[in-house]
Amino acid sequence: MTANYKMFIDGAWCEASDGKRFQSLNPATEEVWASFPEATAEDVDRAVKAAHRAYLEGPWSRMSATQRGKVLQKIAREIESMVDTLAAAETTDTGKLLRETRWQTRNLVEVYDYYGGLADKIEGQIPPMGPEGPLAMIVREPLGVVAAIVPWNSQLHLAAFKIAPALAAGNTIVLKPSEEASAAVTAFAEVIAKAGVPDGVFNVVTGSANPCGQTLVSHPLVRRVAFTGGVETARKIIPATAANIAEMSLELGGKSPVVVYDDADLDSVVNGVTSAIFAASGQSCAAGSRLLLQDGVYDEVLTRLVKRTKEIVIGDPTSESVHMGPLATQRQRDRIERLLAESEAAGARLVTGGGRAGHSKGWYFEPTIVECDTQDFSIVRNELFGPVLSVIRFSTEEQAIALARDSEYAFAGGVFSKDFAKAYRTARAIPAGRFWINTYRVTSFMMPFGGAGLSGYGREGGVHAIQDYTQAKAIFVNISGAKVADPFVMR
Repeated sequence: MTANYKMFIDGAWCEASDGKRFQSLNPATEEVWASFPEATAEDVDRAVKAAHRAYLEGPWSRMSATQRGKVLQKIAREIESMVDTLAAAETTDTGKLLRETRWQTRNLVEVYDYYGGLADKIEGQIPPMGPEGPLAMIVREPLGVVAAIVPWNSQLHLAAFKIAPALAAGNTIVLKPSEEASAAVTAFAEVIAKAGVPDGVFNVVTGSANPCGQTLVSHPLVRRVAFTGGVETARKIIPATAANIAEMSLELGGKSPVVVYDDADLDSVVNGVTSAIFAASGQSCAAGSRLLLQDGVYDEVLTRLVKRTKEIVIGDPTSESVHMGPLATQRQRDRIERLLAESEAAGARLVTGGGRAGHSKGWYFEPTIVECDTQDFSIVRNELFGPVLSVIRFSTEEQAIALARDSEYAFAGGVFSKDFAKAYRTARAIPAGRFWINTYRVTSFMMPFGGAGLSGYGREGGVHAIQDYTQAKAIFVNISGAKVADPFVMR
């Protein structure tokens, strides 16, 4: 039976103005399981205007920061009651392990509680202008309407790092999920409704990049665009915001290196690398897809990794015994197969995997390891967003750093070594927004994440993220009692 979702605009569930809908396929079965409204430009305009009205006139703009914080904490409580529903929607829509979507959804409770507590901690400044004044104040004010766009992977998790700080700062939101997977984010609007968020403060529109996404990011009332997704989409968004001069943050993914030195703890290396590339079927912006192994441990680490990779259980993402589910889209699997074939033809050596897992249906792909003598292969240069690990040999610390830096991406990275000084030097030398030493994929909502280069710009997470959803205003007050001087008399 197909689930028919609706958009959430100005506090009400609604269809597209022209009645059109699009379908979503379950990646594990390749069958239609849900449909969504295909938003028109008029629908997006209505959502943005509702958000703008809620920002300027509605009860949201008249609430104190403490009151807004309590609303976010109500959102956290409602999430607690809907963990299973939200997790199931995301797993069915994306193929992500149910075990993982449940954990991530539970973690959202802490994210919204955290930013709810920060709402009334946004403080200004009073610079020391002297006893005669003027009294100078710097206050932080919300921006207005935020357009938030999230991809199909970890959609609730990634959406939370936009929604929570934006609302805590006093903004309103129009959220667009990926047309590849819109269920979990759309279902999240029920959380918003139950939490008593005022009408228009939070809106969800579903649809394609054009007209839905294009209209949203270029709308004259949108003051900030927070985007997580692919580089090619970002290249279209950036010029689109020229119309409204909106602020922007871009979180675009990466081609993250993992450096393993000869003195590393190899048990930790194998577990860390397995997590880095094969967790979430490699569909993660922080995936450690480039493994750099020093000569002395190259053969042993590779042998251990191959053994561990062959033990990975691939199958139904709702099963508790499965380690890897399917890729989210057929297009993604086809692209990985094409780039892998190109690289093998150019001289890359397939060690294990490389094909479709043995399932009659579903976009499953085997965990794959490929040896590469250089980084000049398609699978090394391009973000694959799948379970494919490129392995490259190095001899010296300088070579490792040079190889790690040789990428247009700079999102994350890792290093394994018992020599902390060497590990720290490596971490500091490699451009990245997030870096791990002797571990990988450990995370916290209290820490920032983001990248540089083709990995985008701006940071999400942590205390400072809330500042990005505010703007500084300078206020001067005459406290001397003196009349305003004649502007044409210079003294």
